[in-house]
Amino acid sequence: MAVEHFQNMYDIRLKPRLLRSLMRDYLPDDKRPSPSPSKLSDVVSAIKTHGLLLEPFREPVDQKQIDNWKSSIDAWVERLLLLISSKMPDKCWAGTCLLGVTCQECSTDRFLASYSVWFQKLISQIQPPSDSHFVKVATCASLSDMLTRLGGISSVKKDGTSHAGKLIQPVLKLLTEDSSEAVWDGAVVLLCNIITFFPYSVHRHYDSVEAVIASKIMSGKCSENISKKLSHCLALLPKSRGDEDSWSLMMQKILISINVHLNDAFQGLEEETKCNEAKKCLVPPGKEPPPPLGGQTMSGEASDQAIKRSEKLIIPRVSMLVLCCSTMLTNPYPVQVTVPVRPLLALVSRVLSLDGSLSKALLSFVTVMQQEYICSELPVLHSHSLDLLVAIIKGVRSQLLPHAADVGRLLTEYFRRCAHPSLRIKVYSIMQMLLTSMGVGMALCLAQEVINNAFVDLDSVSHGHESASSKVRVKATTESLQQPRHRKRKHITAAGSLEEHQNGIGSEGEVHENKPKVPTSVQIAALQALEVLLTVGGALRSEFWRANVDLLLITVATNACNGGWANEAKGTFDRSHEPASTWADFQLAALHALLASLLSPSHVRPPYLSQGLELFRRGKQETGTKLAEFCAHAILVLEVLIHPRALPLGDFTSGSHDAFAERVNWRFPENTFSAGLKPNQFPGVIMGLDEPDPDDDLYNSWLSNGEETEAPVSVQDKQLESAVEPCEKRQTNGDSQAEKISSEHSAGDQALEEGNRRSMDDADVEMERGSDGIMVQSEQLLVSMSSGYVETLDKSLLDPTQCARDEVETSKSALDGNTFDASTIASLSSKISLDSDMDGKGATPAAGKGPVFDLNSDSSMDSFPDIVDADPDSD
Repeated sequence: MAVEHFQNMYDIRLKPRLLRSLMRDYLPDDKRPSPSPSKLSDVVSAIKTHGLLLEPFREPVDQKQIDNWKSSIDAWVERLLLLISSKMPDKCWAGTCLLGVTCQECSTDRFLASYSVWFQKLISQIQPPSDSHFVKVATCASLSDMLTRLGGISSVKKDGTSHAGKLIQPVLKLLTEDSSEAVWDGAVVLLCNIITFFPYSVHRHYDSVEAVIASKIMSGKCSENISKKLSHCLALLPKSRGDEDSWSLMMQKILISINVHLNDAFQGLEEETKCNEAKKCLVPPGKEPPPPLGGQTMSGEASDQAIKRSEKLIIPRVSMLVLCCSTMLTNPYPVQVTVPVRPLLALVSRVLSLDGSLSKALLSFVTVMQQEYICSELPVLHSHSLDLLVAIIKGVRSQLLPHAADVGRLLTEYFRRCAHPSLRIKVYSIMQMLLTSMGVGMALCLAQEVINNAFVDLDSVSHGHESASSKVRVKATTESLQQPRHRKRKHITAAGSLEEHQNGIGSEGEVHENKPKVPTSVQIAALQALEVLLTVGGALRSEFWRANVDLLLITVATNACNGGWANEAKGTFDRSHEPASTWADFQLAALHALLASLLSPSHVRPPYLSQGLELFRRGKQETGTKLAEFCAHAILVLEVLIHPRALPLGDFTSGSHDAFAERVNWRFPENTFSAGLKPNQFPGVIMGLDEPDPDDDLYNSWLSNGEETEAPVSVQDKQLESAVEPCEKRQTNGDSQAEKISSEHSAGDQALEEGNRRSMDDADVEMERGSDGIMVQSEQLLVSMSSGYVETLDKSLLDPTQCARDEVETSKSALDGNTFDASTIASLSSKISLDSDMDGKGATPAAGKGPVFDLNSDSSMDSFPDIVDADPDSD
């Protein structure tokens, strides 16, 4: 007989053969024992990988092959049902586990036709008490898989609700009568799936479910993992009724139970007023309190004895109930409900305000053992309370705005006392959430605390991993944040501040060798908080802290990256003695914050742009890492700061360029800054550009790329330079030199006559804008006129008195030659009157009235006074 081979691994004939091979080699029978868990896992993996139970056909195939695959699946299901009915626990366990996988992987038609039979087989395993915990756990897991599949099919919702209702009592018995945590785990997961997919099946058993879950949480017999699942199940329970009253009542019961337990735990550690305030928020005066959680009531004496026996269980109970509140706030609910924000914030405030300290009045009421226990449990309780605050922010969303001030005050007060690393990370994350959701209003409230704490946490990195004290710097930062706005702030140069910051804070800085090192995870959280603060509120009232934060971020980023880039593939990074992945995350967070510092709006150019670009350029070379990807992105984003462009708002190229516009285009060959300007406007005046700093290496590198170059000089420019020589030198040369200059410019005058006339018309209009406009236009006229008037300009710089007379004579001669019209004379007269201040010694340029300067002269700015960097209150 010839052997029939398969076409490939996708051949349909392969699937029934693989399924029969699994049944033959792995499923137990009368002669073969049950497979081990690892072998059973291989069977499940093969079924899911090859889709051995799916039964779909993408293309028409032979009916014989379809029947062959169907018969193999029928044989598979029959074998599993036989295993479930076995009296041997191991075989029953294997069949039950594989039936759950079959419920997930089989086709929809087969599932709808068979799920009732499978359900009866599975429920029989948990109705009568069984001795095998493995079978119970496997049965709960398989039933969860079946209900999950049923919940996704809308046509069988009613039947699924009926089947789910039959499971409530058996599951509650497993929770109350069984003593195995594994069984509790499976039962709680099954109960959560029932409430999620078939909530109305729990409606009749609502009170029973609440009582069983609450008693299980209060018993303290469950592990933390099981307790969390019980809390989650209790939070889902109001869904079974689906109305607002059920949700509000459950929340009120839980909050009252939490406060009762806190009264017992915090007795003697807090003032009685806080307890009374929390009670008033939960139960308004004149209203009856709701029944206790779970419906359990005790007499006073029995309650006291129970509390004494379970003193060490109070904090774990409170933590689980707080977790239940958080789940109720974040999980979706069928209807809209009213969240009791004030009682929830009062609860969070009550817990976070307690740090275990005792006042003198309460020393006699608290034992040392009680204080020791509370102090040991408070970090966990504080962590759950911060999680509840996060849930409040997420659940309430925009409705938190009326309570935003209370939340901000609560966080700032707690942050000043918080020293635990994990708690500080959570506070930073909550502040980021508030800054992102509420914007600049919250930034004004939280900026001071975020900056002060970030300076403290980033102190070691900002000083090159030295343990220098940050008291002086934090004090200076706080004073700058609290500085009145009417006082002038002392300006410090960027280079001086950076050098001072890298070398320490002078003689006042103290060194503490025993200062504890801040964990890198806390420093990452601080950098992320500063990044969000700069993004949201970097431009609003930030003049008192922005310079300090920018300096801190460039220093931290530089020091973090000086030792090299951390590689995730390496084991440990030598510099930080921490995993390389952690240090790589810190470097990435530092660069993220630095980019936010450079991009955040400010009144001045980013002072550390060149240093930041160098860091990003170096980081970009680490190809294949997240850091390199971000650095490449940062360089692209910073392009707008490196090469700013003012794009034109319209088409200004249509025949209105005059001689001055041509000279402007020569001055800026690529027309980078003059795009979109009017032909008779000077770009520097319109855009408000300052003269570049001569010490700015980055600016010089942009212009020259490291080499000094000279702009090409045209013939007319050479004539202009020869025309502006000193007056004394031209006077010694005599009339021959003047005739030579005049003959050189005669041809140029005729060529520029029409352009000058148009510029004079524009100048006449611009002179009506006031004295500032007149000065700007006058300077433009001086540049765009003929060589004779340029000679007058040069004389005005040397001998203003003589120049005033020369300007009048030149204007008259120009008028006689029909070179200028009446508007030109008016402009020249205005120029002379504005530039001359007769004080008995001749005409001198008046201060504040726009001194005349040459566009091509490097020394034209020498006449401006230097900016004195000093304290205005000093001598």
